[in-house]
Amino acid sequence: MNGRKLSKTVGYLLALGLLGSCRGQHEGPGTIEGKRVPEPVLVERAAKEREAAAALAPSEAPTKQILFGDFHVHTTFSADAFVMSLPMLQGEGAHPPADACDFARYCSGLDFWSINDHAEALTPRHWQETKETIRQCNALAGDPKNPDVVAFLGWEWSQVGRTAEEHYGHRNVIFKDLEEDRVPTRPISALNDQLIGALRTPPPLRQRILFPLLDWPNRQRYYDFAEFQRENRELTLCPRGVNTRQLPPDCHENALTPAELFEKLAQWGFDVLVIPHGTTWGFYTPPDASWDKQLSGRMHDPSRQFLFEIYSGHGNSEEYRDWRPVRFDDQGQPICPEPTKDYLPCCWQAGEIVRKRCGNISPQECEQRVRAARVNYLRAGIAGHMTVPGAEAAEWLDCGQCRNCFNPAFNYRPANSAQYILALSNFENGSPRRFRFGFIASSDNHKARPGTGYKEFGRRMMTEATGARDAKWRERVLQPQKPQPESRPFDPATSRLQPFQIMEVERQASFFMTGGLVAVHAEGRDRESIWRALKRREVYGTSGDRILLWFDLLRNDGSKLPMGTETVQSEVPRFRVRAIGARKQLPGCPEYATRALSPERLARLCRGECYNPSDERHRITEIHVIRIRPQEYAGEAIATLIEDPWRRFECPNTSTGCEVEFEDPDYPSAQREFVYYVRALQEPTLAVNAGGLRCRYDEQGNCIEARPCYGDYRTPYEDDCLWPNQERAWSSPIYLRPPS
Repeated sequence: MNGRKLSKTVGYLLALGLLGSCRGQHEGPGTIEGKRVPEPVLVERAAKEREAAAALAPSEAPTKQILFGDFHVHTTFSADAFVMSLPMLQGEGAHPPADACDFARYCSGLDFWSINDHAEALTPRHWQETKETIRQCNALAGDPKNPDVVAFLGWEWSQVGRTAEEHYGHRNVIFKDLEEDRVPTRPISALNDQLIGALRTPPPLRQRILFPLLDWPNRQRYYDFAEFQRENRELTLCPRGVNTRQLPPDCHENALTPAELFEKLAQWGFDVLVIPHGTTWGFYTPPDASWDKQLSGRMHDPSRQFLFEIYSGHGNSEEYRDWRPVRFDDQGQPICPEPTKDYLPCCWQAGEIVRKRCGNISPQECEQRVRAARVNYLRAGIAGHMTVPGAEAAEWLDCGQCRNCFNPAFNYRPANSAQYILALSNFENGSPRRFRFGFIASSDNHKARPGTGYKEFGRRMMTEATGARDAKWRERVLQPQKPQPESRPFDPATSRLQPFQIMEVERQASFFMTGGLVAVHAEGRDRESIWRALKRREVYGTSGDRILLWFDLLRNDGSKLPMGTETVQSEVPRFRVRAIGARKQLPGCPEYATRALSPERLARLCRGECYNPSDERHRITEIHVIRIRPQEYAGEAIATLIEDPWRRFECPNTSTGCEVEFEDPDYPSAQREFVYYVRALQEPTLAVNAGGLRCRYDEQGNCIEARPCYGDYRTPYEDDCLWPNQERAWSSPIYLRPPS
């Protein structure tokens, strides 16, 4: 053994000896610090809502109060959240469930929220701690009939398929009740063979030894993560095919498809919501995936799955576009589509990046390399960027993105959008089967911060944008490839790289928003009232601002039916929309928040800014009406059935709000089902990451230069990447069908 090898071996032995005495600690649930919000604060919020409604429509006072919440919140009990908390990624450290309770109550000032850690790495111990924390949060809320905030219990079922046929996507599972005999003994994950291998394989030696050594002052956080991984590795899998009520309490239960998930939830028999989300987010969704198969058989359960998350901090999933990331020939082989004025396929851009590397070779050989690059990209699926070694994020321009969508999800998948889903029909059993979703929005925050959209600040704390703290850590974590003149095939299934090293993590940092909100029209502030509003789909979503929105079907007898309604009607339908802009925010935190939390906790959670509304409101500028006619026969072209916008209304230049009424004379004669929903647009304001990749476009609308807003050291930590944005609210649809 030469001296260099001997020195290296001795170094490893010393490191092992040193690290052997270091032990990780279990990530606990934390401690809730804040008590109930003072009653006058709650009274004032409701009064301001009533005043605004009366100013817009003096003759008709609303009978229900609008409450705002967040139904998509992760803590560092989630594996990906734990990774993002590590110092090498500029993480803040632990943010357990107790942080979420204090944040919702005093930082964002929500009326309700739910916890939704990924079930795939949620151990029995963490599940029990989650339940106890949510119960404590509610116990501090005061009178159950008039709580300051309602906390719901749940988890996320995070399914990812390697192919479009195997992919169903993520869903939040949320329960109405909290009692031990009214909630499942275990969460139910989507853990498949691929994820089992990733979670159950011991971490590589470099992670266990090198990372703590290279970041010695922060070593405990890495040890704690190793303990988190160990706890999951030692958990046994539940036997399959056994009724969930008969399984051992401490095993890991999984369901590989929505049908299995719905079956297990039916076996429990509890009141539960299952809410799909992030459907167009191409970070993990195969390029050719669509929602068609999810209307088949038991893959859909309308008694539990009747709400849809249209918007989150991971972007917008509303809008349909007729382009696709990949096409197929008659033999089923993938074909790279050519660019259009609205869309640049990434497979195409892969070829263009390789073209620039051709150097002095012949044009024929260069074109051959370009074609090979496009094929390699398509065959690699979501890891297509790995087929062009050394390509930097900016070189991909705005490929894969929806150029003319509002705050689109990264690497957009239009056949998974809300509009596409509402236009679908399934004719397997003769009469058409369709989705009847109500729309919500939420944050998908991974730092125990429900309702982050109350102010546009703190990009690294209030969104998921994260990355290496310097160039050396980028090299250690991502192991970036060196540029090569040719593309190379890449198979994610056989790669030894970790999932975050395969997926396109760097460009997506430009697409993380502060997150949306779910709003309910409820008879009261209590849990039952909120749950009833959710079940009747009298809900809507916002992009983060607390816009007030009403959308009603007006009947000839003077009555009205609210958003979320499904009804039979023969005559010309008449609708009314009312929208009022959100209250503008004052800087800092209100006095009740500074009194409730210690200065240290307020600074760490809220970062000096809380929900702090003034008496002035933003202006609503436009109302859009979207009309969709679901398919009447198999194969009916989806693009012809979605009219967005079908009607557009300009609003008066006033902060008191906007009211419009309209009819649809086409409905009676069409003799088919129609779906209507509305968007209320607010005046432009600056928002975190609203500029996406911040492209510079040529006269034809092509992106010729991208300036990504990185999550790592290349974008200053204090840079919030603010960009003009029109915050908005989406109503739940109203579903009309003729008598026959």
